[in-house]
Amino acid sequence: MTLLTIWPDDRPGTFLDQTSDPERIEALLAEIGIRFERWATDVVLPPDAGQDEVLAAYREQVDRLNAAEGFATVDVAALRPSDDPEWPAKAKAAREKFLNEHTHDDDDEVRFFVHGAGVFYLHIDGKVHAVLCEAGDLLGVPKGTTHWFDMGTSPDFVAIRFFHEEDGWIGTFTGSDISSRFPDFDTLKALI
Repeated sequence: MTLLTIWPDDRPGTFLDQTSDPERIEALLAEIGIRFERWATDVVLPPDAGQDEVLAAYREQVDRLNAAEGFATVDVAALRPSDDPEWPAKAKAAREKFLNEHTHDDDDEVRFFVHGAGVFYLHIDGKVHAVLCEAGDLLGVPKGTTHWFDMGTSPDFVAIRFFHEEDGWIGTFTGSDISSRFPDFDTLKALI
């Protein structure tokens, strides 16, 4: 279940709003310039589906968005639990890469969740908006928006990523420790 939680940026224990209603989430996020949509996820993919298989399964939606937005690159980011002894270190490193507050000066961050979940934290106008995205959620964060992303201590997600720039993901970190003061993915996931 998708969940939007809003706090003042200086009081992480004070809820300003919380909702799991997709229409309300879309409206609240639109007020701050964030795109949120729900797409059908009726495609059944094997757990080990690769990039080509995922993109083929969602070709119609990807092509429609690409035609409207003119993306230069579309790819798939996936982390699934594994028995590989290297998995815990890989999961921890992946999580830490995105866990600190940053912006993107050159591109929007647009993600469609095919499987699993992750939380985008948007730091806008003195508030933190945490959007727990799950399969079927598309989130568009405009370039220059201060945010961070948490995939949890045991990442399990597949997301289609859309880039206007061919270089892909380039973050400019703010140096703030704000992300450490708000409930993390595992805490928010436990609320649902």
